[in-house]
Amino acid sequence: MFEQCGEAELKTLLAIEPGDPISGVARKIDENRETIRRTVNRLEDAGYVRYDGGLSVVDDTVREAALAFLAAAASISPPTISEAYVLPQFAGMEFAYTAIDAVYVWTRGGYQVARDETDYPLFIAIRETDLEEWGRFFERFGIPTAQQRQPPDEIPGPLQIVLEPRAQIDAEMVDGQPVISRSETVAFAREHYATFESALDILDRMYDDVETEADYHATPASP
Repeated sequence: MFEQCGEAELKTLLAIEPGDPISGVARKIDENRETIRRTVNRLEDAGYVRYDGGLSVVDDTVREAALAFLAAAASISPPTISEAYVLPQFAGMEFAYTAIDAVYVWTRGGYQVARDETDYPLFIAIRETDLEEWGRFFERFGIPTAQQRQPPDEIPGPLQIVLEPRAQIDAEMVDGQPVISRSETVAFAREHYATFESALDILDRMYDDVETEADYHATPASP
């Protein structure tokens, strides 16, 4: 019983959505595929998950127990920045990284701006009908949420979540992370060209369909 209660097991249980392949779960939680394959084998042998053309969790009460455990652990050891990027995968709601984080995801982590380890907002687009539920979800982990970036001296720690409610979420997947479309990301970067000039150059080198030669508004971002 106890060997199914490790970190990899809890994260895997929480990340699985019906039909997920092992590689998809590994990308979601930023883990090695072979590690997750062995983890899934242990969970399957114990009866927690099944594989039938894709993974599924046998009993959702196990997922809720795993989430409750992580939330309790967060009160003692708050989530790190890297862990904060994994948490939305456990919420069971649609989302997509947007704004600064869309640039961060599409550049594969190659462009980071306007935040550091002492003041680190994450920018997430969500369905407007899920706004309150997202607030409650992150509250379980001690991370404040708002629809605008909050001054660092007004929040209890370095992390905050900036929620952008939308009528619907049209996400693309990049390395297992849901993110707004590349075209919308480029449009955001162009709108704030003074901040994202270098990011546009990176995107231009990475993707053939990114145009950076047009005239842009040299407007600093308001993250």
